[in-house]
Amino acid sequence: MKNRQSSAALSVASFFILSLLCSFYVSAEEDIPKKFFVPPPPFTPGIFPCSQCHQGMPVNRKPRKLEQMHQDIILKHMPDGWCFDCHNPDNRDKLRLANGKLVSFEESYYLCGQCHGTVFRDWKVGLHGKRTGMWNGEKQYLLCVNCHWPHDPVFKPIQPMPPPVRPSDIK
Repeated sequence: MKNRQSSAALSVASFFILSLLCSFYVSAEEDIPKKFFVPPPPFTPGIFPCSQCHQGMPVNRKPRKLEQMHQDIILKHMPDGWCFDCHNPDNRDKLRLANGKLVSFEESYYLCGQCHGTVFRDWKVGLHGKRTGMWNGEKQYLLCVNCHWPHDPVFKPIQPMPPPVRPSDIK
């Protein structure tokens, strides 16, 4: 009887320790950032790399109306936002996260995900945006900027398509 009790206690303790180890392993695995396979960002022709024009140019961090270049960009994304909230002033070919880490334009999903966390979570698992590839193989994700203009990302209203024709109405 005593052997059975100690055996049961040992089993429960072993299960508890194994559960803890597994949960630690899974959470540690989730903390490792994954790099997603994405096509190049849809840059306006001739605009990238940014350093081709900005190399050696003094950095003006003061928010202002742009008059010489990029004057067509009107930032409607963040209230009182400015270019250097996302673009790195010291290396214009990189984006800058809130923690100061630099990411490439191909990893802009990390930048967007800082503020749009639930959408980023959905994008990673294929619930938001477009993802192609094999169900059990490599997948290709479209970047946020493939669908959303980053300076004014809200979709413009569109006219809905008419409903499908009922089979009984087809003549």
